[in-house]
Amino acid sequence: MSTVEQEAEPEAAADEAEGAPEREALEEEVRRKRRELAELERELEEWDEEYDDVPKRDANFTSVSGREVQPLHTPLDLEEADFDYREDLGFPGEYPFTRGPYRSMYRTKLWTMRQFSGFATAEETNERYKYLLDQGQTGLSVAFDFPTLMGYDSDSGRAEGEVGKVGVAISSLADMETLFDGIPLDEVSVSMTINGPAMMLYCFLLAAAEKQGVPHEEVRGTIQNDVLKEFMAQHAWIFPPEPALKIVADTFEWSSRNAPKFHPISISGYHIREAGATAAQELAYTLKNGFTYVEKGLERGLDVDDFAPRLSFFWDVHNDFFEEIAKFRAARRIWARHMREEYGAEDPRSLRLRTHAQTAGVTLTAQQPHNNIVRVAYQAMAAVLGGTQSLHTNAMDETLALPTEETARIALRTQQILAHETGVPNSIDPLAGSYYVESLTDELEQEAEEIFEEIDQIGGVVEGIRSGYFQQQIADSSRRHQQEVESGERTIVGVNDFQVEEDTSIDILKIGEDAGRTQERRLAELRERRDDARVREALDRLREAAEEDENLMPPTLEAVRAYATLGELRQTLEDVYGRFQEPVGF
Repeated sequence: MSTVEQEAEPEAAADEAEGAPEREALEEEVRRKRRELAELERELEEWDEEYDDVPKRDANFTSVSGREVQPLHTPLDLEEADFDYREDLGFPGEYPFTRGPYRSMYRTKLWTMRQFSGFATAEETNERYKYLLDQGQTGLSVAFDFPTLMGYDSDSGRAEGEVGKVGVAISSLADMETLFDGIPLDEVSVSMTINGPAMMLYCFLLAAAEKQGVPHEEVRGTIQNDVLKEFMAQHAWIFPPEPALKIVADTFEWSSRNAPKFHPISISGYHIREAGATAAQELAYTLKNGFTYVEKGLERGLDVDDFAPRLSFFWDVHNDFFEEIAKFRAARRIWARHMREEYGAEDPRSLRLRTHAQTAGVTLTAQQPHNNIVRVAYQAMAAVLGGTQSLHTNAMDETLALPTEETARIALRTQQILAHETGVPNSIDPLAGSYYVESLTDELEQEAEEIFEEIDQIGGVVEGIRSGYFQQQIADSSRRHQQEVESGERTIVGVNDFQVEEDTSIDILKIGEDAGRTQERRLAELRERRDDARVREALDRLREAAEEDENLMPPTLEAVRAYATLGELRQTLEDVYGRFQEPVGF
């Protein structure tokens, strides 16, 4: 043995002797904890035996998604899940972001109150926007009519009878200019719920901002642009999946360099849930779509930290209070882990899942519509306790028609009361540590990971769309829920129980045919005054860019500036890419 080793040996022995009491204390603490858990387990078994003998009310003790809800949760639930505070929770604004994407959450800034609104013509919707802003709304969310959602001009034969009925009609840059007349696009954040023709409407917005003197770098907001969700649930698609994804990647690439304050996609679970998915399916399908978009960006050669910070999400907020809160928390944790471990993201902003939320339209009832105010209030509270960054609260009459001015104001006041009177925003993630909430968050996370594996086994998201996998899974979940309602196993107040015979109808907003006639006249005037040669040249350049697989944002912007219409832009790209046909027989 060397002299150095001889000298080190007594030193190591001394260190070991010195550390022995600490080890013994730690081991004793572990033994004590095990004894406490064993005693708790024994006491719980005794409690269970007595609980089993107690009569239960005739009720369905499952969540809206069909998840069995245990009567009691204890530290044993967290022990079984190997719960670790630092690994599973941490602090707000820090990995894994379970407790929120920002350090101070609502103590610094309340969520954006962004009411979804749009009807008839751009002029009428502009008036509604100004009214909502005057009432304290802090962001705008544009609802488009069916023709716009599908990329058709208002004077198309395909648009007949639908112009302005479920949203605002936007067929050109001229309409977009009118929509935001007097609304500064460098001050007011704008969200646009549109997908198939999303890039075109994005360019309308950017060009309208140019007309206001607002540079692209200062435009704030979000465009949904989530085509994968359309194939799964809402069906407002145009092109097949591959070119549709290519266009989405174009918006990522262009926005990362030119519009750093704008979110070029809002990855949406909302419509998946509205179509009938469970909370876990909404969680898994939405996040898997998000990862697919990340992969498309990486394939484009983009650095993940150059575009991932501008990705955002959009969740439904259903009736099951705790399940919805746990869903938000699980989503942030899953996103952060996968982005760091699988996609190599290093910027904390790439790991933060930021989200808009909307109360569940599918839960609104035509029967006793005033009950919807209560439903929406609870759903809004779940969204805030779940940590949303932006929120739309549905109006009580939205199951019947577009909201009136009065019902839109009540929906906004619901958020304002929640923000300023309840005290709910004062504590960051106040339900953290709840045995139920934490175990439910873990359950949803685990179920989502299992669904990820299933999707991978069938070949990924695009293959699942082609085969009808997602459509079938959502349809099965929707059928289960509907059967529970029809059988009376699940109570819907005012629908299958607590019914009333008296008339509870309310005044609703009615959209006539004037919007269609107005739009036809506006489009005719636009085509008269624009430079047709410039339009043709711009559309030819767009077609060439599509054929050459170039980024489509610059030529689309040029065509929009020339006042090419939405239908002309759609048709130009459809000539190159074709249209998607949904699989049948799934």
